[in-house]
Amino acid sequence: MLKTALHFSHQLLKECVKNGDTVVDATMGNGYDTLFLAELVGSDGKVHAFDIQEQALKTTSQRLTEGNMLERVSLHLTGHEQVLDYLQPEEMIQAAIFNLGYLPNSDKNCITLPDTTKQALDGLLTHLKAKGRIIVVSYYGHEGGKEELQAVDDYCKSLPQENYNVLKYQFINQKNQPPILFCIEKKR
Repeated sequence: MLKTALHFSHQLLKECVKNGDTVVDATMGNGYDTLFLAELVGSDGKVHAFDIQEQALKTTSQRLTEGNMLERVSLHLTGHEQVLDYLQPEEMIQAAIFNLGYLPNSDKNCITLPDTTKQALDGLLTHLKAKGRIIVVSYYGHEGGKEELQAVDDYCKSLPQENYNVLKYQFINQKNQPPILFCIEKKR
């Protein structure tokens, strides 16, 4: 059976993240991906997780505490466009994930934005290791969502094929704007 964007994103991360790696959850939300990444990087790895909402940080912190993973994660109450303020200049990442849209079960007016997402992608690409991946899952069925989806699509199409492989994964016969997944993989 075909995988949903969520399950496919996790498969793509499992294929490239190992114990000891440093990774980024650019939109921690309710902490599910943050916890998943913390499990993948193991006790020797590091996760940087970003969100602008206090509720996201609290929920994620609780989830990580319950899973005994909090020591592997640095939670940052700031936008993902500030990623370069938190990664050390020499710190390379194996992977990053974005879930674009809004925090589930919260204020639907507080959304990710095209400009800050592009700024975060620019910063993360400078720290991405060879064969590393950046996953972007776009939930676009809200006001402003289609504009951000188009911006991510344009951004990904503009990446030079000499340096990156870019995958776009989507269901085309489903109702209610199913999420669209992009995977940027650095070649060298």
